Amino acid sequence: MTDPAPSQRLYPADSSRPLHRAGSRTAGRADSRTADRTDSRPGRRTTGVAAALRWAAPRCSFVEEEVAGLGELVAPGDVCLDIGAEYGLYTWTLAALAGPSGRVHSVEPLPGPARWLRTGARLLGCGNVTVHCTALGARPGHGTLSLPRRKGLPVHGRAFLTQGASGPGPNSEFRTSRPVRTPVQTLDQLVRRAGIEKLGFVKADVEGAELAVLTGAQEALRRCRPTLLLEIESRHLDKYGARPADVVSHLQDFGYGLHRRYRGRWTETTRITDDFRNYLFVS
Repeated sequence: MTDPAPSQRLYPADSSRPLHRAGSRTAGRADSRTADRTDSRPGRRTTGVAAALRWAAPRCSFVEEEVAGLGELVAPGDVCLDIGAEYGLYTWTLAALAGPSGRVHSVEPLPGPARWLRTGARLLGCGNVTVHCTALGARPGHGTLSLPRRKGLPVHGRAFLTQGASGPGPNSEFRTSRPVRTPVQTLDQLVRRAGIEKLGFVKADVEGAELAVLTGAQEALRRCRPTLLLEIESRHLDKYGARPADVVSHLQDFGYGLHRRYRGRWTETTRITDDFRNYLFVS
């Protein structure tokens, strides 16, 4: 990795001034998929897990470094979306930061990880988390996920929607995969159905389908202007005929600027490189 250019702005890791805080958010209605708890307080176990994840983020490869910087992006009362939540490394951290007056909508289309998220929310006493077992895309309907397998075990983090894909892309490294049917909603549809009035933060890891998710989020981007943390890799975008620059250009049209996490700080940058996977967009 190369050092950022001197003109780029660095945000101190211990700064008390957040990069983006939009103030108190309206949490929105819970639905039947909400973790079963009578109140929305995250609970001590959630707070403990979140603290452990933020500590591990710069030290352990299984926790993305960006988790350590979420405290600069999410405030108590915020409503957050974790799209492609898998087993909840972002969900639990966001739940602790948003607190009892906020809410986290955890979106995971694969049934196994979605069940784990619901179970985890109950075990952690995490009542401000709602789990949605659905994919997000450009238009509502139904789709098929390609779930790869390695040594007979599913690799959930590499599943992708086959609609619009020209082939498996980097998943050609896996010898086998199986199709999994899933409902598909747009982000705007989910926001309306959940009764979200103000959306503060969105994290999305969708294996190259970022533009489809953003296409289905036009209303939320215009009305709420949430902070976005997106995984952007050309190897995944390629199978959908897209490039990293397409994602950046799409969000620049909405007035978003580009940042990345570098040496414990959020750093302004101008382009996507192969040295980093996750990029922050702030309006």
